[in-house]
Amino acid sequence: MALAQPDQGGVLAGQIDARTGTPGEPRTGPLRGTLATTACMETLQVGYLHAVAAAAGCSLSQPFPDNGIDWHVSHDAPEHVVDDEVTVKVQLKATYQIPPRPAGPTFSFTLDNEHLVKLARTPVAVHKILVVMLVPRERDQWLAAGHDRLDLRHCCYWTNLAGHPVTGRRRTTVRIPTTRIFDDRALCEIMTRVGSGGTP
Repeated sequence: MALAQPDQGGVLAGQIDARTGTPGEPRTGPLRGTLATTACMETLQVGYLHAVAAAAGCSLSQPFPDNGIDWHVSHDAPEHVVDDEVTVKVQLKATYQIPPRPAGPTFSFTLDNEHLVKLARTPVAVHKILVVMLVPRERDQWLAAGHDRLDLRHCCYWTNLAGHPVTGRRRTTVRIPTTRIFDDRALCEIMTRVGSGGTP
């Protein structure tokens, strides 16, 4: 028995769109799931965090229930002064509204005031950082795999918002430094400063 073969996009010629009753347009890429883009962005940034933590030699734990902080990142090294293992709390955010390689020393990012209050509290027993990932609008541009590398686009940036004031009625715009790229070296440097009794 011969089976009809889909075209490259996975849509049979003349297939009817169930929603409109009209012939559908052939896809030009793979059949992606219907999970909301924002949910996929959350998954992508978690993958980025896992990759950075792995390269930095850090362990990750997820608080349960989530009380406004996404992840705890811990770094174990005998050189730490305050303890052999230090931890930083990480709040992840992602957006496709800011283009890659933002011009200037900072870019703007808006937070709900309740999130900012949690991130800005000082003094604290465990330091917190905000990590913002800039992603392409289209999911087919998020990553590229090859024999020698896996590229995730575009980039994560981090900042310490301790002491930052709330200025808006419901939301406050903060400035994220473009020099603070969040990678394994940056994470190691953050942990070294915290391990010496300093701030991220």
